[in-house]
Amino acid sequence: MSSPECRKGHPFFTARHSRAGLRLFATTAIVGLSSLALAPIQSAFAQEASSVGNARTFNIPSQPLASALNAFGRQSGLQVTLAAATSHGVRSSAVSGTMDPQQALARLLSGTGIAYEISGGTAAIGSPDAAGGGGAVAADGATVLDPISAFGGGNLGAGEIVITSEELELKNPANIADVFAGEPGISVGSSLPMSQKVYVHGIEETNLAVTIDGSRQNNKVFHHSGTNLIDPGLLKAVGVDAGVAPADAGPGALGGAISYETKDARDMLDGDGFGGFATSSYNFNSDTITTGVSAYGIREGLEFLGYFNFGNGNDFSAGNGSDVEGTSTDLLSGIGKLAYEFDSGDRVEISHERVHDDAPRPFRANVGFIDGRPPWEPRVRDYKLDRQNTVFTYTDSTPEGWWDPKLLLAYSKTELEVPVFLPPALAIPPYPATGTTDSFNGKFENKFSFDIGNVIAGIDFYDDKAELEDLFEPATEKSRNIGIYAQARIEPWDRTRLSFGARGDNQQFTGTTGEEWTNSGFSGNVSGEYDLVEDLLTAKAGYSHVWAGVPLAENFIMNPNWDYGSGPEPVTADNYIVGLAATYNGFSIEGSVFQTDLDDARAPRYAVSRGIEAHDVGSRGYEIGAGYTWGDGFVEVKYANIDVEIDGQPADSDLGTYLAAPAGQIVTLQAVHTLTDWGVTLGADAEIALDYDDVAVGSEPFEGYEVFNAFVEYVPPSRPNLTLRADLKNIFDETYSDRATYGQEFGTVTPLYEPGRSFILSAKATF
Repeated sequence: MSSPECRKGHPFFTARHSRAGLRLFATTAIVGLSSLALAPIQSAFAQEASSVGNARTFNIPSQPLASALNAFGRQSGLQVTLAAATSHGVRSSAVSGTMDPQQALARLLSGTGIAYEISGGTAAIGSPDAAGGGGAVAADGATVLDPISAFGGGNLGAGEIVITSEELELKNPANIADVFAGEPGISVGSSLPMSQKVYVHGIEETNLAVTIDGSRQNNKVFHHSGTNLIDPGLLKAVGVDAGVAPADAGPGALGGAISYETKDARDMLDGDGFGGFATSSYNFNSDTITTGVSAYGIREGLEFLGYFNFGNGNDFSAGNGSDVEGTSTDLLSGIGKLAYEFDSGDRVEISHERVHDDAPRPFRANVGFIDGRPPWEPRVRDYKLDRQNTVFTYTDSTPEGWWDPKLLLAYSKTELEVPVFLPPALAIPPYPATGTTDSFNGKFENKFSFDIGNVIAGIDFYDDKAELEDLFEPATEKSRNIGIYAQARIEPWDRTRLSFGARGDNQQFTGTTGEEWTNSGFSGNVSGEYDLVEDLLTAKAGYSHVWAGVPLAENFIMNPNWDYGSGPEPVTADNYIVGLAATYNGFSIEGSVFQTDLDDARAPRYAVSRGIEAHDVGSRGYEIGAGYTWGDGFVEVKYANIDVEIDGQPADSDLGTYLAAPAGQIVTLQAVHTLTDWGVTLGADAEIALDYDDVAVGSEPFEGYEVFNAFVEYVPPSRPNLTLRADLKNIFDETYSDRATYGQEFGTVTPLYEPGRSFILSAKATF
C-alpha cells in the first residue's frame, strides 16, 4: 500500500552545525555562578514575601472539603493539589477574616486529621492517616498539622488523568511526547515537536475539546504538521478526560478533552515579592542547546510573569546511527501574563503565549521519506509554524455560595507557511502557500455551591476559520457556534460521588463555496464513583453522548470547488467507561474498560466529490495499572490494549488522518526515589510496545520496541535554588518510531524515527 500524494511542498535545506558544546559549558557556568551570587537577593525576597502583604481576606463557609479547597485556592492565590480519596465524606471548618494562607488552611482543615504542606506557591493536601498527630498551634489558635512529603495522588474520576506541576518537574519534558510519558493510553506520533499529534485511546486530538488556559484550539492546518505546538516549559498542569468529558469542558469533546494550563506568578511566589529563574539544557545527540529565562512578581494585588525560551541545534541520530534529516531545532517561545486583584476580590488577567518553529523539515514533516515521489520534490523543505494564544479572564477570588463567576474571552491562531513545488514543465518557480486557522471564543459561567456539591452553568461560543492562501486555489471554511451548558458535581450520599451534565449547541457552517448550513444538537454525560469498601475499593463508570457539529477541513487540502451536496453531516459520538480502583497502605491497583464510537466523522480529501467524506470510527479496549508509593518515591506499571477501527476495518494511519491511529498493546513503567538528605533524586522509566498485526488488508504489521530511560537530579542542600540534572534517553539505542507515527504499515514509507541514545545535561537556577 502506498501513501497518498500531497499537493504542497518545500525546497532542500542543509542542516546547520553549531559550537553548542562550548555554549553549554558557558551557559551552565553562568546559571551556576548567578545562583550563588544572587542567593542573598533570593533570601531578601523570601523575607519580604513572608513579612509584607502575605495576609489575605478569606470567606469560606463550612462545606464539602473539595469545594472548600477550591475556594481556598482562589482566595489565597495558591495552587492546591488534593488526592481525590482525601476529601471523600469530609467537611471543612469555616474560615472568615484576614490572615495569611498558612493560618487559613490550618483553620479550614482543623479537626479533619488531614496534613498539608505549603511550598513554592502550592498547597499539597495529604491523606487522613498521614497527619502524624502534629501539635503546633498557630497564633489564631488553629491547629497546625505536621507537613508531609509524598509522591503520587489518590483515585481520579473514570477516564480522568491529571499531570501535576510536580510530575512535570520530574519528567523534565522536552516536547509534548515527554509530557504524556508513562500513560500507555495516550500516544504521541512523530519525533518532531512541530509535527507531533496526540492520540487518546487511539482517537486523534482534533476530535477532543482541546484548550490552553481555557482557550479553544482550532489548529487543523496541515496533515503533515502537528495540531498544537507547545513548549512544555510553559506548562503548570495537564488534564485529560479520556472518553467521557463534562459539559463544561467545551464543545466538540467527541473522544474526551485535553486542557493545558500554563504557569502564573502565584505558582512561584507565596505572597508579595519578586523572583525569576534561568534554565539551560544541552542534548549531545543533536548538539541542541535550549535556554529559558523568566521573571515574575506580586505586589499589592498586581501580578506579572514573563518567560522566554529559545532552542537551536542540529539533526539528531536514530538508533541505527543515521542522521534523521530535517530534525534540527530552531524554536522560540514565550509567555507574558499580567493580573490585578482588587480589594473587592475581583481579579482580571490577560496573557499572551506564542511558539514559533522555523527550521528545515522533511518534505512531509511527519514522514522520513516516501519512495517513488516526483524527482522535483526535495528531501527537505522550510516550514514556518507559528501558534499564538491570547486569553482574558475575570474571576472573583472571594466567592459566595451562589456567586462564583468566571468570564473568559480568547483568541487562538496557528499559521503555517510552506513553499509549493510544481512540475518543472509548468515553468512556475516555487512559491509560498500559507494555511491559517484561528478561533475567537469565550464563555461566561457561574458556580453554584451547595452543601452536597456544586453546579457550573454557563454559555460559550466560538467563531472559527480555516483559510488557505494559495497562488491558484485559495479557499476558506468557517463555523460559528453558541452553546449553553450545566454540569453538576455532587456527593448525594456517603461514599458516592456523581457528575452529570448536558449542553445544547447551535452551529452555522460555511463551506468553501459560500454555502451555509445550520445545525443544532444535544450532548449529555453522567459519571460516578462508589466506594464499595471505604478507603479501599472504588467502582467507577461513565457515559456520554456528544454532538459536535461539522468540523472544519484541513487548510492544505481545501478545494474551492467542493460539491457539498445537501451539506456535511454533524459528527456525533458515544463514550463508555467502567473501572475499579483499590488503594491500601501506599499500594494501588486500577483497571478500566472503555469504548468510543464516532459517527459521520468528517475526513475530506481534495477531490471535488470528497469534500463531505465521512467515516465511522471505533476505539475499544482496556487499561490496568498498579503501583506503590512511599514517602520519598514511587513505582508504577501500566498496560493498555487498544483496538481502533475505521468503517469496521482495522485503522491505518493514512485513512485515519485527523481521525485515529493504530494503537495495540503498550506497557509503561516508572520508578522514582529521592535521597532527601543528599538532595538527589533517581528515576527510570520504560515504554514497551508489543508486536501488532491487526492491520488493514495489504498493510504490514507493526514491529514492537522497547525503550528505557533514566535520570539523576541533584539539588544541593546548601543551595536549594539550584537544580542540576542528567538524563539518558533510549539507553539501548533502539531504532524505532512511536506506535502513532504515520506510515509504518506502508512498504513505501520510511517513518520518522525517534532519537537514538541521547545524553542531556540541564541546569536551573531560581532567584
